[in-house]
Amino acid sequence: MDFDREQFDKSIDSYSDGQKKKILLAKSICEQANIYIWDEPLNYIDIFSRMQLEKLIKDYQLTMIFVEHDETFSNNIATNIINI
Repeated sequence: MDFDREQFDKSIDSYSDGQKKKILLAKSICEQANIYIWDEPLNYIDIFSRMQLEKLIKDYQLTMIFVEHDETFSNNIATNIINI
């Protein structure tokens, strides 16, 4: 998720909101689950990390339910979309 080695020596309290979000997403993906439920996974995420996330989801064919306002991401990832 594009972390420099030095980041691992720092307290998580010093991380930006985007870095904290990437840690939560990486942790979620690392935990084996039948279904992942994410609420707005792209909040605070930069474009490079977003591209990595899309690739991971596609490569591993994760089963997910997610809420996201970014239509491009949703259209790239989702097999079914429910608009509310």
